[in-house]
Amino acid sequence: MKYKYVAIIPARGGSKGIPKKNIKLFLDKPLVQHSIDYAKESNFINQIVLTTDSEKIMQIGNKNDITVIKRPDNISDDKATTESAIEHVISTMNFSKNTIYILLQPTSPLRPENSLDEIINKFNNNQYDSMLTISPIHPLTWKISNKKPECMYDYLNRPRRQDFKNEDLIYDENGSVYIFKHNTFMKELNRLGGKIGIFIFSEEYGKQIDTPLDFDLLETIGKFIKGASDVK
Repeated sequence: MKYKYVAIIPARGGSKGIPKKNIKLFLDKPLVQHSIDYAKESNFINQIVLTTDSEKIMQIGNKNDITVIKRPDNISDDKATTESAIEHVISTMNFSKNTIYILLQPTSPLRPENSLDEIINKFNNNQYDSMLTISPIHPLTWKISNKKPECMYDYLNRPRRQDFKNEDLIYDENGSVYIFKHNTFMKELNRLGGKIGIFIFSEEYGKQIDTPLDFDLLETIGKFIKGASDVK
C-alpha cells in the first residue's frame, strides 16, 4: 500500500500561561513557524495541515502555502484536546485509510535538524501503528502516593550519574513528534495505539513550553544548539 504522509500542526490562538504563545517570537520567528519548517524538511511529507482558531496564525499558514483549517470554537478552548483537533482535521479533509499522520506540536520547537525522515523510516521499517519521541531524564526520581513520598530508586545505594546503564534510564514523552496510521487513530481516537514505537531525542530536546520560564529556557538552549552547530 502506498501511503500519504500528512503533517498536522495544532496551534490555538489562546493560551493562559503565555498569551498568544504560538505567534510569539522564538529564536527570531513565530513559535509555530518552527514546526512548519521542520515538516518542510521532510522528503516524505505530502501535505502540511495547520489547524487553528486564530486569524494571525492562519495568515502564517497561508504565507507558507500550506493547508489551513479553521478550528471551531467548541474545540478551541483550554479544555479541548489535541485529539479533537486531529479528528476535526481528518473529517474535514476526508483523508483515507492509506494516510499516515505526523503530529508536530508547536510547544516543542527544538528538534534535531533533518531528523523527521529518520523517524518516519524507523516507523515504516518496523511496521509500527504509532510512534512517539522521548527523551531521557535523571533516574533519581520520586513520586507522592497518598501524600507520602516514595523513592523510585535505591537511596541506600545511591548510584553515581556516570554509573547509570541504558536500562536504568527513565524517559519523558517530549511532545515533539507523534506518528500514527489512519486506522489506528480512528479505532482508538488517540494518537497512540496498536504496536507502539519510540524514537529517542537527546536531553536538550526534551522540554515543552508550558510557562514563560520554559519559553526563555528553551530559547537559551536553542541558541546553544545553534552556536554548537555553527562551530561545526
